Amino acid sequence: MRTSRPECAIVVHGGAGAGSGLNDGCIVAADAARCDLNEGGAALSAAVAAVVSMENDGRFNAGTGAALGLDGKTIEMDACVMDTQGRLGAVTLLRGVKNPVLVARQIADTPHCLIGGEGAVRFARAMGHAPYDKVSEHARQQYREMMAKLESDDAAMPGVANGDFLKFWNYADAPRFRIPSATDTVGAVVRDHDGGFAVAGSTGGSAPSLLGRVGDTPLVGCGFYAGTFGAVAATGVGEYMIRTLLAVRVYHWISEGVSVAEALARGIALFPADVPVGLIAVSATEAGACANADMPHAIVRGTAG
Repeated sequence: MRTSRPECAIVVHGGAGAGSGLNDGCIVAADAARCDLNEGGAALSAAVAAVVSMENDGRFNAGTGAALGLDGKTIEMDACVMDTQGRLGAVTLLRGVKNPVLVARQIADTPHCLIGGEGAVRFARAMGHAPYDKVSEHARQQYREMMAKLESDDAAMPGVANGDFLKFWNYADAPRFRIPSATDTVGAVVRDHDGGFAVAGSTGGSAPSLLGRVGDTPLVGCGFYAGTFGAVAATGVGEYMIRTLLAVRVYHWISEGVSVAEALARGIALFPADVPVGLIAVSATEAGACANADMPHAIVRGTAG
């Protein structure tokens, strides 16, 4: 009797609160992953292909569209990859690289799991990544909009006083403003024809943040996790997700037999309504996405065509 191969599944997201207007970019990213699988790629290469697509888009807070720091010129990026073959790589506080997720993928082949700061930049250059310092018009426009909201009394980050960013300011330039939060991140989870799972993610960081801030995206178990039961990626305010180990928590629910839809809903329910958070996941039979804010995403099942 012939045993059918598992149906492939791809889910990508463009960040909690980023808006459904970016769904088209997620669809393109999912198609990039689908094409990779159709060409014989495994879950990890497909997940990376999806994230590269969004890093190159310019509208997402990742890669070419990464957000400007509080000083209006610094960009620090994080990225991650993980799969059921035991490959795990992450990069944090990376500057001057077009596709951080490709650097994370290369780190997965080193003796280490996470490289950051100057070492990450040096590693990227050694691996052939040319210097890249362009700022997208989308990022510049977002920064201009932030500047226009200087006098707003709205909290820039849920549960954090705006004045804290001035109190602990650590950029070289003097502080000039308070800004609203930007938490959009990109991510992809994939199940391939062999039943393998992988996750990849990338972000330009959150705003506001102090220089050197690391969120959930490069931290295994917080912003991402993949194992023999599935793969999970999270997006939102990283400080909240780090404290709850969100990704691995959702993964464990799935491993215990909870449906993907229920596991994602449980994860979202862990947070106050004013904290934007989103989740995507695939299991052996399911694929889904859930968020408490408008999160662009795309879901593809099967890869023919």
